[in-house]
Parts: sequence; structure tokens; C-alpha cells
Amino acid sequence: MTTQKNFNVFLFILLLGVFSPLMAQTMSDSQVLEYVKEGIKQGKEQKQLASELARKGVTKEQAMRVKQLYEQQNNVNASNAAGTDVNESRLREEMDENTSDILEDRPGTEDLARSNQVFGRNIFNTRNLTFEPSVNIATPLNYRLGPGDEVIIDIWGASQNTIRQQISPDGTINIQKIGPVNLNGMTIAEANDYLKRTLNKIYNGLDNTDDPTSDIRLTLGGIRTIQINVMGEVVQPGTYSLSSFSTVFHALYRAGGVSEIGSLRNVQLVRNGKNIATIDVYQFIMKGNIQDDIRLQEGDVVIVPAYEVLVKIDGKVKRPMRFEMKKDENLSTLIGYAGGFDADAYTRSLRVVRQNGQEYEVNTVKDLDYSVYKMRNGDVVTAEAILNRFTNKLEIRGAVYRPGIYQLNGRLNTVRELVNEAQGLTGDAFLNRAVLYRQREDLTTEVVPVDIKAIMDGTSQNIILTKNDILYIPSIHDLEDRGDVVIHGEVAKPASYPYADNMTLEDLIIQAGGLREAASVVRVDVSRRIRNPHSTADNDTIGRTYTFSLKEGFVVDGTPGFVLQPYDEVYVRRSPGYQAQQNVAVEGEILFEGSYAMTSRTERLSDLIRKAGGSTKNAYLRGAKLTRVATEGEKKRMEDVLRLMSRQLGEAMMDSLDIHVENHFTVGIDLEKALANPGSTADIVLREGDVVFIPKSTNTVKINGAVMVPNTVSYISGKHIDYYLNQAGGYADNAKKSKKFIVYMNGQVTKVKGSGKKQIEPGCEIIVPSRSKKRTNMGEILGYATSFSSLGMMIASLANLIKK
Repeated sequence: MTTQKNFNVFLFILLLGVFSPLMAQTMSDSQVLEYVKEGIKQGKEQKQLASELARKGVTKEQAMRVKQLYEQQNNVNASNAAGTDVNESRLREEMDENTSDILEDRPGTEDLARSNQVFGRNIFNTRNLTFEPSVNIATPLNYRLGPGDEVIIDIWGASQNTIRQQISPDGTINIQKIGPVNLNGMTIAEANDYLKRTLNKIYNGLDNTDDPTSDIRLTLGGIRTIQINVMGEVVQPGTYSLSSFSTVFHALYRAGGVSEIGSLRNVQLVRNGKNIATIDVYQFIMKGNIQDDIRLQEGDVVIVPAYEVLVKIDGKVKRPMRFEMKKDENLSTLIGYAGGFDADAYTRSLRVVRQNGQEYEVNTVKDLDYSVYKMRNGDVVTAEAILNRFTNKLEIRGAVYRPGIYQLNGRLNTVRELVNEAQGLTGDAFLNRAVLYRQREDLTTEVVPVDIKAIMDGTSQNIILTKNDILYIPSIHDLEDRGDVVIHGEVAKPASYPYADNMTLEDLIIQAGGLREAASVVRVDVSRRIRNPHSTADNDTIGRTYTFSLKEGFVVDGTPGFVLQPYDEVYVRRSPGYQAQQNVAVEGEILFEGSYAMTSRTERLSDLIRKAGGSTKNAYLRGAKLTRVATEGEKKRMEDVLRLMSRQLGEAMMDSLDIHVENHFTVGIDLEKALANPGSTADIVLREGDVVFIPKSTNTVKINGAVMVPNTVSYISGKHIDYYLNQAGGYADNAKKSKKFIVYMNGQVTKVKGSGKKQIEPGCEIIVPSRSKKRTNMGEILGYATSFSSLGMMIASLANLIKK
């Protein structure tokens, strides 16, 4: 089975492209098959076999044929494979194999999950640590030969020859002119000496110790496969075929590692019915000791018994886990297995919870007893953290040069020494009174007043400090209200600025980056709050204002060098004579479309059209519309309409319609009247950001809403409203006939009156609302209003429609 598995793994590597398909085939399929089987038997690595066969010209196609040939010869089908190797493969897939599990828990898992793992138990079920022996090392002199090993005997000197033979099942090799020579059970060194004496019969000078004329050297060409048994508490006990270089650790790996109750500290190696070694895996994990990793021989039995002592340690140790202990091991050894204490661990004692056969008991073990306290199965050891407090902390705050935390000791234990240690008092220190916060024994805090000036002068008794004392020395600035000053308006950096003594109005303006271009130099106001700490009556005056004129940033009208006070607020006004450029635009059927600067606050539609050269001959002036940027006040009114609609329709409907206030809206205009009567009410006054659009002449009318078939038809002068409705198939069953209205191209909306023949114009849209159980079906109206150029205009129109 092992050969089958190894052969399939080798074939997989081959099919991945290790072999070059361009090389000429030099081996037959049967030769490749024998070569692979022999190589696996010799213990050659798969990469080595792949490299050798690649040089011989083996291709992927030939590898597939070889696999089929191998299965036919052995009557093996890959899909029906069974036995130890298949079970082992399945075992590897089911296990969560991660190299980091050997000594440490996987990243990202909880501490509790890690603490329940048994240290070292998963060392034999990780994919990247197989303990597989290396076949590329020199043959060890203590390696014992056996049937299946290939020996190479090199003879040089006066006589030269090379003998390469495989040891037969009876333990011999057949040397010409000598016959069978038994090498079974000999080490490499013993076999080398024995062959030197034996071959001296036909090669003179080999056994002459004084002056040999020839010499020999025995090495291994290929190694044999041995069968060993792994029994006891392993995941997959059974018989395994391994390389003769294999060790106990590799056998445990092949068996899937120890089970949940298996021991890592007492693994037994039985050879010829005798226990020849007891292996402690912890010695390898902790100290790198590989002396116990003994090389196996044919028929060896590896037995894993159940553990005897399993204890748990958690808390403030570096490796909180479960550990298997020997009966004579103590608490100090367990701490070593756990990697020692964390930096914040309380090391003077440990808590041990033990089962005494009837109930649990708690033992507190002092540090002097760690080395004599024997561990028992089921013990749970906990290392607590140190207390979150200080034994010798002092702190000084406030008006000293180096405030902070200091050590209480025999040299530094008074107020004067603490101040000196902090490099002394700063110039703004308030010396009449300091505060010492002291913690009592019951952990409450008391305040001790300190005359810091007298203590530093030596005229008052120094105060002895205790741990956790906090000395606070205030600054004179901490004891007075020095609020910021604020500057608003036309300065480069309007903001709050810290107050400073003798700060003038000019100082603040300079600190704020100076005046802007739009600033007025004839009106700068300073607002000052009223302060009278001695007042006993109410006062109607809440503030005082000072007004100044400036020239080049200096006061020229008012009190020169006006000194500010805390909380003063300065207002630099905008000059009424300052006006930035304001632009409007005209688009569509106009001779010179584009943006134009306004020259007057009262500039009107007719003025803009005149600047742009007038309309083209294809212009439809009745359909012209004006788009305007909404001011904050206009947005507020739109929001009020939306709230009204929300009450009518409900929040869910409003959310589905996704209606929101826009930054632009359409203003209904009559450009034709405006141009005919400049300065009239139709000739509206423009404002910055306005865009006038003049469309081309159109000759259609849209019919939409609660009609049979919404339609667009040609405009015919003098036709009644019913004519156009008939072009859309007439009213729908749910039509609200009395509420039909017309939306014009310029954004204006009007209700249909009578026959409507005078109201209908080219480019307009006739909309028939539908009846609903609700007062107004807003969803349908929004769907009808396709001619609205912006939501602002739509909302303004709907605000009127929902009123009944």
C-alpha cells in the first residue's frame, strides 16, 4: 500500500509539469515502472526521482500509461483503494494541520481555547513537521544492515573493483570466487572490517595493517523498507512500512500522533520483546534533545500508554495550556514548561485547585515551595496579576518646570524636596497656597493646604510625604478668568484667539491675517460684556459697543491703541460699496449664448437678451424658461412642502419616491411679454446664477396621466381640450376630470378652464390626475409631471394641487 501511495504522489508531481514534454523518450513504459518502484523501495525522494526521469525523457503522457500499467499489474483501482495508507490520508484531511499549533495556539483564537490544549500533543499531526528521515546524508557507521539493503563495495589500490549487491532475505550477498557472505545485523563499520578480512582471500594486501597495498569501503546504495507496529493511545494504531532510516518520531507522525489520552512523556520502544527505551517528547520540544529519537529496526513496536498526570496552568504565564507531567515533577517544572511568568504576574504564590477524591480543595503554594510541591493529575494552577497600585509613587502638578511622577524614597520624602526634584517653581506659580491630595488608609482622599512659599523659604515646617501623595501648585493664570477674544467678519482668519495683556484692536486684526478686500474701514465694532462683581441690583444693560474707523489697519477714528479685554468680540463689517462680479447666462436659440456679467442690481430679462444679440428666427420665446439657484430661504420653503407631502402620503411612500430638495428650481417666465414690454412685471429682475434657456419652435402637445393611451400630437390652433384628450383615447376610468391642468414649456402651470382652447399652446403638456382613496395620489402626479425642469418647481406646483 505504501508503494502504491508513493507512486501516485510521484505521478502527481510528474503531471504538474516537472518533466519536459520536449525531450525524446528513451525508456519504455515497463522500464519507467520498474525504475520508480525500485527508487521508492530505496527510499529516494520524489523530487529526486522526478529529476532523474526528466533527464531520461519521460513525458506526462508516458506517466499516465505507466500508472495504468502499474494498476493492471497489481489489480489496484485508485477509486477502490483501502487500508492503512488510505486511512492515513483521510486522517490528514480531517485534521486541522497548522505548523503554528506545535508550540503556540493559532493566531486569532480565544485564550480559553488555547488554555485547553495539551502542550506538544499536536506536534505529530502537522503537515510541515513529518520527522521524515533524510536519504541524502552519509550512511551512519552504526547503521545495521539487513535484507533489502543495497551495499556498494569499492576496492582500490593494487586491485580495483566495485561490487554492488542487495542483501538477500537470508542476510547474505554473493561475492564471486568467495560465495555467500553474511552481513545481516552488522553495522557499517563492522561489515567494512569483516569484508576487508574476507576479500583479502582474493585481493592481496587488504589485511596488511602495516603497509596495505589495497583498501575497501562499504557504503549503502539503497536502503530497505522495514515494518514496525505503532500501538496504544495513537490516533491510527497499526503496522507501517517505513524507511530503515526512520525513527520513533516519524512512526508517531505516520500514526497520526497521540490520542486525547495518549502520553508524550512515556513512549515505549519494544524490540525483540524487550523494552529498550522510554522516550520523553518534551525533552525534544523544550531542549531540542534528539537522543531519544531512536532509529527503528524491523519488527520494532512503538507503544504509547495513557498519560498519568495532566495539569493545567493559566493566568499570568507566557504559555497558559495543559501540560503532561511525570509523577515526580513539581510546580517549578510546570512553570518552566509554561515559559515562566508574565511581567505583571504575582510570583510570590500560586493557587492550585486539586481534587482529593471526594471534593475540590484549594492550596496556596508559596514561592519557596515551588520546587517541592508535587503535581497531581487534574491540578489547575492559576497565576494571578499584581495589584494595580504603586508602593512608592509621588506626583506633582501645576506650576513647576518638570511636573510628573517621582519615586518616594529616603532622599525624596518632603514637599520641599519634591519641588526641588521637579526643577523648582515657575515664575507664574501662586505661592500663597498649594494643595496636597492625600490618600487615607481607608482609601478616601483628604486635602491638606500647603503654604508653598513659607516651606520653600524655610519659615514653615516642611511636610512629610506618603505614598500616592499628589501636590498641586496652581498658576496665577489658573486663578483668573482670561477668556479668549473673538474676531468676526471680513478678516483673513476669523476665529477665537487667546487673550494677552495689553492686546489692542490693531494687534488682533494683524493676528487674524489682516482685512479682506471687502472689509469696511469706516465701521469696526467691538462688543464688550458688562462686569460688575460688586453689584447688588439688576441691570438692563447687557453690553457695550465701541465703533472705530481704520486706515491701513490702525485706528484713526476712536480711541487710538484701544486695549481689548477678555471675552471682547470684534466685528469687521462688509463695505456696502463692495460688489463682486455676478454672472447670468443665456442658452439655446440666442445669437451669442454664454455667461454675462450683471452691471446693475435691477438688470432684467430684456437687458440680458439685448446683451446676447437677440433671439434667432427659430426661437420659441413662449417656451423660454429660467433656472435659478435656490437660496437658503427657498430651500427651507421647499422642505416645508416636502413635510406637507410626507403627512399626505406617509414616510414609506416618500422614501420610495426618493424626493429631496434640489439646489436649483425653475421660475415660470413669459419672455415674449418681457421683450415686448421692457421694465414690466413680466420682465423679471435677474439674480446671480440665473440661466435662461430659449428652445426651438415646437408644434406638439403631450397628453399624459389618467388617459387611455398617453400620446404626443400636433398642435392645432383653436382646438378644444377635448380634441387633444380624444387623441389619447379619452379619459381613463379613474380620471379626475375636473382637476386636469396644463404644464407649459416655461415651467408655468395652470388649471384648465372651460374648453381650454385659449390655454393650450405649442409644447405644453396636458395632465389628467387620477382618482384615489387618498386625497391626492402624489405618486401618479410625480409620474405625470415629466415636463417639470426641477424638483423645486414640481414641489411648488404640487403644494397647490394637494389643497382642496
